[in-house]
Amino acid sequence: NQMKYTIDNFIEINNDNKLTDTEKIDELLRIDAVIYCNLGSDSTQKEKHKANMDSKKIYTEIKKIDKFMGSTFMRLIDKKIK
Repeated sequence: NQMKYTIDNFIEINNDNKLTDTEKIDELLRIDAVIYCNLGSDSTQKEKHKANMDSKKIYTEIKKIDKFMGSTFMRLIDKKIK
């Protein structure tokens, strides 16, 4: 796995037949981690909100692979956004 996926093309991960479901989830969570690593104390509310929205999109993709895991992440991000 060459980590070719980013926030711009992460939706393609679920169509990657070379990856197992576990590898797909790992890659989606790696992208999610990168989003938050790029935030800092100087990040604006708008940037933080975009990060949360991007996470929600990623968790929607995870839910397609593992419904329980994706649903759990969705509940957590929904609590964070409120």
